[in-house]
Amino acid sequence: MTGFLNRRLLVLGALSAPLTARAQFRVEVSGLGMAQLPIALPALRGEGVAPQAVSAVVRADLERSGMFRAVEAGGAVVDETSQLDSALWRQRGADFMVAGSISALANGSFDVRFRLWDAVRAQDLGGQAFAVTRSDLRGVAHRIADFIYEKLIGEKGVFSTRITFVTRAGGRHTLWVADADGGNPQPVRFSPEPIISPSWSPSGSHLAYVSFESRKPDIFVLDMKTGRPRLMANFRGSNSAPAWSADGRQIVATLSRDGGSQIFAIDATLGGEPRRLIQSGSIDTEPVCSADGRWIYFVSDRSGSPQIYRMATSGGQAEWVNTGLRYNISPAVSPDGRFIAFVARLDNAFRLHLMDLSTRAVTPLSDTAADESPSFSPNGRLILYATQQQGRDQLMTTTLDGRIRAALLGQNGSIRDPQWGPYAQ
Repeated sequence: MTGFLNRRLLVLGALSAPLTARAQFRVEVSGLGMAQLPIALPALRGEGVAPQAVSAVVRADLERSGMFRAVEAGGAVVDETSQLDSALWRQRGADFMVAGSISALANGSFDVRFRLWDAVRAQDLGGQAFAVTRSDLRGVAHRIADFIYEKLIGEKGVFSTRITFVTRAGGRHTLWVADADGGNPQPVRFSPEPIISPSWSPSGSHLAYVSFESRKPDIFVLDMKTGRPRLMANFRGSNSAPAWSADGRQIVATLSRDGGSQIFAIDATLGGEPRRLIQSGSIDTEPVCSADGRWIYFVSDRSGSPQIYRMATSGGQAEWVNTGLRYNISPAVSPDGRFIAFVARLDNAFRLHLMDLSTRAVTPLSDTAADESPSFSPNGRLILYATQQQGRDQLMTTTLDGRIRAALLGQNGSIRDPQWGPYAQ
C-alpha cells in the first residue's frame, strides 16, 4: 500500500513539456461503437471567415460521446435556410444532418446559425443563432453539440462542461481548467512545488487541490470566480485526497495527523477541527462521495492489499466492494450511483475497469498499462482518465463499454490528475 501512496508523487517527475507547446487540438477516436446515430455535419457556409472550425469541434464532440457516427458530407454546401434534400442525405447514409452558416459582423464578432434535420422523416428539429466574439467560437460549437445531443438522445450533453488537470514544465507545476474536449486550457494556479488531486465542488464554483508549497501536502480551496485560494487543511503530517460531499458543505480528505492515513470530514466553509469518519489501524485513502449523499467510497489496505470499500457518509462501519481483483485503487462513482470506475493492477499493468454495483459485473475498459484518476462526465456516459500511450502521458475519454476511446490533450506533453467538472449552475 505504501507503494501506491508514493506512486502519485513519483509520477510527478515524469512531467516535462509545457502545455502551450501543443498543436491545434485534434481528437482521435478508436474502437467500434454500437447503435450509433449516423449524422451528416457539412462545414458551415462561410466558415472560412472564422479563426475556429466550428463544425469540426461539433463533429469531434458528437463522435467522442459514442452515440453518433459522422457521415461524410461529400462537399455539400448548405446552410440553415436551405431546403432539406432528404433523398440525398439518406442515400449518403445519414439519418440526421446539420446545416448552418458563419458570417463576420462589423464589430468584429461573428453570427453563427444552424439547423438540425431528421432526414428520415424530413422534419425540422429546430436550430439556434448566436452573436459571439472570436474567443467564444469554441464555446458556441460545444453548445451546438449539446443541442443536437439533447434533441436526439433525450438527455443533457456534457460538451459545454469543463475539466481540470495538472502539468509540470521544468520546475513549474500548473493547475489548468479547460473545455470538456481539452481545448481552450486556462491556467488557474502556478507553483514551484507539486500540485495534485484537484476536485470540483458540486456547483463548479470551487476547486479543492493539494499543494506542497509548505514542503508537505496541504489542502487548498480555490474560488473560481475570484481566483483566490484558501488554506483548508495544514494539520501535522499529510493532508491529501480531498473530495466534496454531495451537498458541497464538507470536504472529505485523508489526514495523517493522528498517525497513519485516515479519513476525516472538514467543514467546507468554516474549516476548523476535522471529524474522523472511521476508526482503523489501516491506511484509508482516496475517498469519493456518491451523488445521492449516501456513501463514501475509499481505498484501504485492511485486507492486506489495496481494495475498495464504502461507508455511510456519516462514517462508521466499512463495507468491502468485492471486484474480484486483487489490487484496486482510485474509485470514482457514476452520478446515478450505478457504477464505480477504478484502476486495477494486473501483471504490473494499471488498467481502467468499470463495476456495475447491482450485478457486480466488472468490465475492463482499456488496453493501456498506466491508467490513473478516472472521473465520470456529469451525465454518467463517459469516463475521463489519464494514461500513457507510446511513452507519452495522455488524457482519454471512454464510453462505459470501452468501445469508443478518444484522446484529448497530451500528444506533445504530460498531464496528470484529470477530473470532470459538473454542469454549469
